[in-house]
Amino acid sequence: MKEVVTIQVGGFANFIGSHFWNFQDELLGLAADPSSDPVFKNHSLNTDALYRSGETQQGTLTYTPRLVSVDFQGSLGSMSSCGSLYNKVASAPPDVITWTGNVSTHAAEPRRRNLFLQRLHEEEQENLTPVDGVNDARNSPQGEIKDEDIVESLESGVQYWTDFSKVHYHHQSLHELNGLWMDAQEFDNYGIGRDAFSWALRGEEISDRLRFFVEECDHIQGFQFIVDDSGGFSSVAADFLETISDEYTNTPVLLYSVRDPVSHTIHKSQKQTISKKLHDAVSFSRLSSFCKLIVPVGLPSLSQASPYLCIKDERPYHCSAVYAAALHSISLPFRMEPLGPTADSRYVSGAVDINGLIQMLAGGARRNMVAILDVAMPAPYLTGKQVGQSLLANLQTLTPEIAEDVEDLQSVESMTIHGALGSGGHRASVSDVKDVVDAAYEKAITRPMFCNLSVALCPLPIPLPFPKIFGNLVGQHGELLGSAVNTSPLRGSLDIHSIPLAGRLRSSSAILPFLENRLGNLRRFGTQQGAAGAELVRRWGFGMDELEDMGETLSKMVVELDPYSQMSSDSD
Repeated sequence: MKEVVTIQVGGFANFIGSHFWNFQDELLGLAADPSSDPVFKNHSLNTDALYRSGETQQGTLTYTPRLVSVDFQGSLGSMSSCGSLYNKVASAPPDVITWTGNVSTHAAEPRRRNLFLQRLHEEEQENLTPVDGVNDARNSPQGEIKDEDIVESLESGVQYWTDFSKVHYHHQSLHELNGLWMDAQEFDNYGIGRDAFSWALRGEEISDRLRFFVEECDHIQGFQFIVDDSGGFSSVAADFLETISDEYTNTPVLLYSVRDPVSHTIHKSQKQTISKKLHDAVSFSRLSSFCKLIVPVGLPSLSQASPYLCIKDERPYHCSAVYAAALHSISLPFRMEPLGPTADSRYVSGAVDINGLIQMLAGGARRNMVAILDVAMPAPYLTGKQVGQSLLANLQTLTPEIAEDVEDLQSVESMTIHGALGSGGHRASVSDVKDVVDAAYEKAITRPMFCNLSVALCPLPIPLPFPKIFGNLVGQHGELLGSAVNTSPLRGSLDIHSIPLAGRLRSSSAILPFLENRLGNLRRFGTQQGAAGAELVRRWGFGMDELEDMGETLSKMVVELDPYSQMSSDSD
């Protein structure tokens, strides 16, 4: 078994992570529930790749994510930084030897749990006393807190990523940056991150937390790193990544740089615009220099991403759910059982580890280390005329600033499809999915040089705290209906139990506009003579030599994809 350690840095990264771990927790619950669909019991997915087994000091067995999360102080809402499984011992007030007057202690009241967290707490208290039978959280007989009330309260009241988290975390997982009480809108550029947090002075504790999880691994396959790179957390993540590259030289990092739609807000002043463009260039250059594959994620608007979704862009709770679903799909091959005595080819096909995925997408002759993320949510039926074209056409990109309809004869793709539905809404077999996808690529006008396909029968489960983002053309199991159901136009976990999903990573020259925009802005505002942002990046702590090195790095990325690009040939 090859383990994955997950790292989440920054607010939106942790929103995505909260949904991601909810999916995993739901899979675990369904696998243990004797009344659930058999596909959730025999999925041939090894959850030990993501989770660790342990025990509390009281002797309680635990099963928690192999995770390090970093965020602002105060970002955990009602959750303790020790998680919910471990008792936090209150520390005694420090002795102030230089003060002879009276000393008073002011302690803030803990944030009150919302309805969802209250329900979880009540169920945990009930489980402390064994009872006969199995309680289904979704159909609990508790009358005081109803599922409908929970769903509505989350729709209107999510403030922290912990507000909708149904997962127990290890006490080493959750780290708050002490002293950083800043508003996220103020923590909005690389320089502020550098000024507010010195890794040399305060990073060792975070490194120790990561070391704890890595040293438990028998054979770590890599790091799954999610960073909110829209502001100062990009600087924190870059320093963290540099430490990882030094300490774990041969362990690959798959990096998702994520942003919510609000971070794409157009700034009114020229100064703000220049700062934003320089941040984007510096952040991407620094982050990409410490990983094997980087995947930019985050559209200016998700509301048009799919005709079957109804997403409110201003709510991170909504947007992060879509990105988490895509990351769940892409990560499925990392925990598929390889073909052998423990795996069943009826349930999964196409297992690949993180290093294999990176070598596939970034290790070829062209060595493009920037990948595009696409998703079909829900995936369409695998029946009827032009089914293959329908599947490929439903894949919507989640990566910003890319070119459309690009014919790239050297492109490479890795696709995961799980829970696909065939005729009559029945689950399609692994072999049927492979046949349909092969036929689709054979008939496609443009097709990649190579495509790896991973297939699983297990669909994406929809846990109770999932937002109401499905339209009324989506059925209970994610089937796409011919006519709207006679219910609310917005559907969530009370209406949808699971959905088929397709996720795809691709190495393609379609990413060129993304790269060229960052290279052009770095030159225009940072390195050219008389550049308007030269003084700004100097205050961020970067000299001209460092900026020119960043420009050279970005230029090489452009050249790998387009040797004849005018921008790549421009003199620095």
